[in-house]
Amino acid sequence: MRIEVVNPNTSAAMTEAIGRAARAIAGPGVEVLATCPAMGPASIESHYDEALSVPGLLAEIAAGRADGYVIACFGDPGLDAARELAAGPVAGVAEAAMRTAALLGRGFSVVTTLERTCGRAWDLAHRYGMAGFCRGVSACDVPVLEVEEAVDAVVAACRTAVAADRSDVVVLGCAGMTAQRAEIERRVGVPVVDGVQAAVLQVESLVRMGLRTSAAGEFAAPPPKPYTGVLASFGSRGATLSARP
Repeated sequence: MRIEVVNPNTSAAMTEAIGRAARAIAGPGVEVLATCPAMGPASIESHYDEALSVPGLLAEIAAGRADGYVIACFGDPGLDAARELAAGPVAGVAEAAMRTAALLGRGFSVVTTLERTCGRAWDLAHRYGMAGFCRGVSACDVPVLEVEEAVDAVVAACRTAVAADRSDVVVLGCAGMTAQRAEIERRVGVPVVDGVQAAVLQVESLVRMGLRTSAAGEFAAPPPKPYTGVLASFGSRGATLSARP
């Protein structure tokens, strides 16, 4: 089995760290391929960044290199479109982390990077039916590409969130925090969920069960049509995938 973990930003260092965490949790016989797009933002910290990360992300998914896919950004950019394209199941790290955290206590807190991303985390909690479990979303105010080296700031934000929200669990709101999960949990004293590892295991389970995204409705392959300009090659991908069962 091969699972491709796609970091939607273009940071090679962050992609390598995500890949190490994913391989550490994957089961026997699972190959983890960690990739990032050839085009897109260096980090995703705004709606603009997120929107412009999606074409590169979808190009990676459309390459069809794996049995299942993980989108390793807490905004879950392009998740619905990726599910239309992929031959196997696709999990976003925010959805995977929130659903996992809901199994571990009555409520969880999300701790993300910049304050401006908190609204997006709340949007996703509502979308995934997790708003009743989410007791708060807060930020450590560290940029995405610096968060791996800022564990003290993340720990402090997690401690504050647990106390203020009376939460049982912390959800890490950035894939760049994945390498520090165990240390954060040890220092904060409650279960800490990293979406990268949660998503890898969820995709692995779906593949082992022979399950994939249903193509019976809106997640059917996109209808082929012409695209123009820099997106010209993306129109042919719908044609390639139109026979997906």
